[in-house]
Amino acid sequence: MTSTLGTDRVLRLLQEVADAVITPRFRSLDEDEISSKTHPGDLVTVADREAEVIITRELAAAYPHAVILGEEAFADDASSMAGFRRAEHAFTVDPVDGTRNFVHGSPDHAVMVAETRAGQTVRAWIWQPQHELAYVAEVGAGATRNGEALAVLDPGSDPSRWRVRTSARRRVGEQVGPLAPLELSWVSCGIDYPKLAEGECEGLLYHGTRPWDHVPGSLLVGELGGVVGSDEGEPYGPRSDPRRILATAGPGVYDRLRREL
Repeated sequence: MTSTLGTDRVLRLLQEVADAVITPRFRSLDEDEISSKTHPGDLVTVADREAEVIITRELAAAYPHAVILGEEAFADDASSMAGFRRAEHAFTVDPVDGTRNFVHGSPDHAVMVAETRAGQTVRAWIWQPQHELAYVAEVGAGATRNGEALAVLDPGSDPSRWRVRTSARRRVGEQVGPLAPLELSWVSCGIDYPKLAEGECEGLLYHGTRPWDHVPGSLLVGELGGVVGSDEGEPYGPRSDPRRILATAGPGVYDRLRREL
């Protein structure tokens, strides 16, 4: 497989875009720079839109035959999802993952891109501009944080010690078998998956399953021995459309969570 843009170059692209149009607006957004998409509370900002335009333009220039699925472009044209799922070569773009956090001044947001070939994720990038942390994964080559290799995940064998987080606020505090009660996630997949990759929790439960949210992190976690799949036991991939997603630190956690949930 030949890549027109090297892995490091794509990461620099995300960092440059964040420096140019995202970070300057952090805690500095005017009211007219924030709006809702399909329903109140589903926020989008001028930073989301501008960042996606730039990233998409650069990827399209390097890969003119690839399908590029951007979160904001999808909001304007839902038919783009079908093209992405059919594509032999594609990218997902999430220009500001955790927009609500971004709007409310939380540093827990990220810029994410993933590359897929024949329905399989081959490269993934997560840049957390306020934390200055870069997570990169390549299929078969492991995953790194700021260039340093991340260790293989080891959740241990005691379910009572596993910490499971969810982005579904209504489920926070729910008891799941012998596990500790569900806790709220960091409410940004670009923060959640790296936290799982670094052992800050052993499982994540999601009800929202859009590819731009989960394709990058699923490769990151998978390269470290974790398991990401549906609550019905199907492995998660770019062409998946599950009802719920379980991202876990290993097959033991995944199987146990499926049974308990």
